[in-house]
Amino acid sequence: MDENLTVRRAPKYGVFLALGAALGIVAAMILTFSFSGTLDESPNTGLVYDQGQVFGFLLLICVPVGLALLGGLALVLDRTVGRRTRAVRVDHSVDAHDLDES
Repeated sequence: MDENLTVRRAPKYGVFLALGAALGIVAAMILTFSFSGTLDESPNTGLVYDQGQVFGFLLLICVPVGLALLGGLALVLDRTVGRRTRAVRVDHSVDAHDLDES
């Protein structure tokens, strides 16, 4: 039995989101260690933050930004690449073994 199907390519959103999170982690690490000066008192809170705390704060900002950027890129790619579809002809066969299981 022959059937006509439409095939379209779509990006894998999980991969894009994982890469966005990894990009955010790397950006937070770079920002943390590039500005590692003396531990001065914060002008806003009056507290002293060590590098681990600064890294954690930057993770809270950089990871969602990376997720949003690469998630948005995946959506744009899905809209542009997803428009191109192609029709394929497939042959569908049923085995006797498949009939016995159902």
